[in-house]
Amino acid sequence: MVSSFNPDLIELSLGHWIGDRLVQDDPEIELQRPSDAVKYASCPIASAEMVDRAILTAKSALKSSGWGTCRPRERTEALHCWADLIIAEGEKLGQLESVSSARPISQSISIDVAVTAEQIRFFAEMADKEGGDVIPTDGNHLGMSLSEPYGVIGAITPWNVPLSMAGWKMGPALAAGNAIVLKPSELTPFSTLYIAQLAVRAGIPAGLVNVVLGDGHTTGTSLIAHPDIAKVSFTGSTAAGGAIMKTIASTQIKPMTLELGGKSPQIVFSSADLKVAARCVARSILLNAGQTCVAGTRLIVDRQVSDEFLDLLSVAMSSYQAGPTWDATSDYSPVISERQIARVETIVDAAVSQGAEAVIGGKRMDRQGYFYQPTILSRVEKNSPALVEEIFGPVITAQTFSAEEEAFELSDHPTYGLAAGVFTKDLSQAMRAVKRVEAGTVWVNRYGRSRDHILPTGGFKASGIGKDLGKEAYKSNRRQKSVLIEI
Repeated sequence: MVSSFNPDLIELSLGHWIGDRLVQDDPEIELQRPSDAVKYASCPIASAEMVDRAILTAKSALKSSGWGTCRPRERTEALHCWADLIIAEGEKLGQLESVSSARPISQSISIDVAVTAEQIRFFAEMADKEGGDVIPTDGNHLGMSLSEPYGVIGAITPWNVPLSMAGWKMGPALAAGNAIVLKPSELTPFSTLYIAQLAVRAGIPAGLVNVVLGDGHTTGTSLIAHPDIAKVSFTGSTAAGGAIMKTIASTQIKPMTLELGGKSPQIVFSSADLKVAARCVARSILLNAGQTCVAGTRLIVDRQVSDEFLDLLSVAMSSYQAGPTWDATSDYSPVISERQIARVETIVDAAVSQGAEAVIGGKRMDRQGYFYQPTILSRVEKNSPALVEEIFGPVITAQTFSAEEEAFELSDHPTYGLAAGVFTKDLSQAMRAVKRVEAGTVWVNRYGRSRDHILPTGGFKASGIGKDLGKEAYKSNRRQKSVLIEI
């Protein structure tokens, strides 16, 4: 059973994890807990020299350990040991996750820790099951496609679910035979630092997993532009992804995987089980207070059932219990920072001033910390930022339709195509929606990923390039070499 904890009693160690130790650096970024706005730590910013040190450590460790060329099962076994340690240290990891992020302790242990271990196990088992191919050629030749690791992977993860995001990047990179240097968000570094330490304890050679702390401008840019980084993997905003593409294009061309923003639609047809749909839609927008890239922020509901559905959705969204992330009874998160909650306020206030109606919510909660009320906005102007921009907060807009094609047209977004939800009991209608909706992932009669890590995730349009999770993530951490032998 998950227990509440006192955030003031959690031991926090900040520094860059390079090789097998924490490297101290001058603190520069003041950190505040989102649940109570209390200053509790300061994070350093790794300079270009510190980033270089981490990358050279990774490069040296990769060569000396033989990690990329060893029997693949050895990597599998080491990664399984790492996953075992993550589960064994789950309580501490969960507390480190919850003290700094918007993840309630009830979810960070039961979901984030467990899922991270599962992801690492999934990729561990890929190590000796994915290889090259013999290619059909004429009888005088032998053609082969060989698969080999890139070398050192540079990864950057966001603040919303830091532990799981670290697993997304570290698991496939290591299983595929690479080393990794990862920069977590400067707002939520603690759980990532700790699983890097657990990797060494698990028997993964020291230096293969390195964590540098800092901001995007200094540390992130130094990481992705470094000549010894062979591939970049990033999860975050579309704007930041665009900046990364520019940096790579202007410094050194290299492959990249970008999982970026979304403004995901949820279509509710009149045939849907409205009670089930309301619970799913509520969870989709209130999980982590809407601070997930796949948050279902655009409700598109059949006009015939719209009033009934909005009533059900309002009840479902009002049932969540806000509270500090360290309180085991809390299931509704704060927004990560003052800056972020101010952005949510600005967008909602602008929409209301333009004629939108706040069906529920629309304001900050009157309590300590950065909590914003669960919010439904109806009658939103077509070009309103509330409908067009990724808000990253607990705000959903509601639009109605009369005909199926109208629903599909409303679901299309000019910029994003990350995920979508469809609710209907009509199988043919569901399949028409799956084929028509422009999104990298479409969920039917549910919203959100399962724990089937074989399913890849990634977006269309400006929602990203490439895939995380699934076989695709493993393969994207290996490069292909074509061989043709004259017989």
